[in-house]
Amino acid sequence: MGATDYVLEMNGISKSFPGVKALDDVTVKIRPGSVHALMGENGAGKSTLMKCLFGIYVPDGGEILLDGKPVSFAGSRQAIDAGISMIHQELLPIPFRPAMENLWLGRFPVRKFGPLSFVDHKKMLADTQKVFKDLNMEIDPKTWARNLSVSKLQSLEIAKAVSMNARVIIMDEPTSSLTGNEVELLFRIIRDLRAKGVSIIYISHKMEEILEISDEVSIMRDGRLVGTHAAEDLTTEMIISKMVGRDLTNRFPPRSNKPGEVVFSVENLCSAETKSFKDVSFELHKGEILGIGGLVGAKRTELVESLFGLRQIESGSVKLNGKAVFVSSSSAAIALKMALLTEERRVTGIIPMLSVLDNTILANIRHYIGKLGLINDKKCLADVEKSIASLRVKTPSARTRIKDLSGGNQQKVLIARWLLTEPEILILDEPTRGIDVGAKYEIYTIIAELAAQGKSIIMISSEMPELLGMSDRIMVMCEGRLTGILDGKTASQEEIMRLATQFM
Repeated sequence: MGATDYVLEMNGISKSFPGVKALDDVTVKIRPGSVHALMGENGAGKSTLMKCLFGIYVPDGGEILLDGKPVSFAGSRQAIDAGISMIHQELLPIPFRPAMENLWLGRFPVRKFGPLSFVDHKKMLADTQKVFKDLNMEIDPKTWARNLSVSKLQSLEIAKAVSMNARVIIMDEPTSSLTGNEVELLFRIIRDLRAKGVSIIYISHKMEEILEISDEVSIMRDGRLVGTHAAEDLTTEMIISKMVGRDLTNRFPPRSNKPGEVVFSVENLCSAETKSFKDVSFELHKGEILGIGGLVGAKRTELVESLFGLRQIESGSVKLNGKAVFVSSSSAAIALKMALLTEERRVTGIIPMLSVLDNTILANIRHYIGKLGLINDKKCLADVEKSIASLRVKTPSARTRIKDLSGGNQQKVLIARWLLTEPEILILDEPTRGIDVGAKYEIYTIIAELAAQGKSIIMISSEMPELLGMSDRIMVMCEGRLTGILDGKTASQEEIMRLATQFM
């Protein structure tokens, strides 16, 4: 084929960071009006390759051709002007500005009065309403971003990329926070764009999505291209094998934990917030993995954040080892040997510009302060390096900035952070969100090992196979109510979905 048969070519792209070769001679070619999936484990180089295309990174080697002509972008603005837009994996809205300002950021409509220019808010509102209507998105343009759910923020990012009228749209994990209905809506948008000749580069860890929506699939491993295939020629098993370089016959590790006595009990708990959870009661056993299932809006996150002292409780009781406790703050929760791995690691988990070491010691930093008020750096480093080894964190060193690690390794660092506090109860909110199949297995193994050591675990998950594969019992919620608790060994996806849709 000639060069013009492709709208975009990335030929022999290489990129290195200190101690890491992120991309090694990668070639990917995109046809006009096609959906080209990019797959690989966390750290395979997918996002790095797209950041090289979008002008965020400068490649060390190789060339990029757009319509057969060499291009080099010094920043994302130049990429956008050339007809390339990107939905980033990291959701970084401006929280205290409305949705419409987030949508048109950097390209506000203006009115001119002589030499002066003013933002045309009336036109911005009308343009935003039209974009949302065309995409069938139910978002109030005037709602501040901080008040939008994670799924709405994801939808807003999709709307932003589409509104740029780009010829190539990069979608990096666009469905990681979407509901089933929102995923179907996105797929309709993608098909409409494809019919108009727009090319989509689609990054996802969800095999079913890839096989449903893609025309071609490029698979990467360890910074290199394994191969490009027609989507119709692939199966889930083939993709996994090519991604990880081995067959994964079992998605979940064997578990040897034996749940014992009740260590934590909740009775008739009600949130102080309106339209949140009400009258929730459950027990957690020593060495047990208690899964919590439900759809978006089930108030699972609100429940566990209340248990950790981050939200106010109106009524009900909480007992720890048979004694009533009042968890007034996260500090109080930590003192009670509790830990909370939050849902969005990029928003409420990692501090991206700090090192792995700094991120790891954060929740237990008082433990490392000596008599003179100085941090014992030697002890910090020893404990963090021990954590890195035990949790198999892939990082050049403890001094590496956490932002340079893959999502799976960032998640391991956050788990290490909480393990340094020596908790007895770990609350894990979507512990494998945005993580590839290989890294998921490693996280599952860590969870299984902790349960076998007698740690009690509450695990929120929106993935049915994860709930069924990892839970001793599964607690299901719907619109803030507990609708049932199932035995993990006998539960089915159908039972979970029935309870998750048991509306009043």
